[in-house]
Amino acid sequence: MKVTLEVTFRMGGVDFRGHRWDGDTLVFEFERRGDAYIQVLSDRKVEVDVEKRPKKVVVELHTKEGTKTYEAFERDGVYMAAEL
Repeated sequence: MKVTLEVTFRMGGVDFRGHRWDGDTLVFEFERRGDAYIQVLSDRKVEVDVEKRPKKVVVELHTKEGTKTYEAFERDGVYMAAEL
């Protein structure tokens, strides 16, 4: 089955690194490295094939300051999240 995630980031410079399972939670991993970024909202849409339906979907954003985690919610079959 395909799982689609739409996520909005506060700044540009974000790269999708992949996904992994943490129990029944599907984790989408993104990374922002460096010092200078465009200060505009940046939308990303990612679709992955998985074998089972996740009970929960989260976004992990890895930066040089650490890792931030955001929970996604489902709307019409698409998971949505935003960097706060």
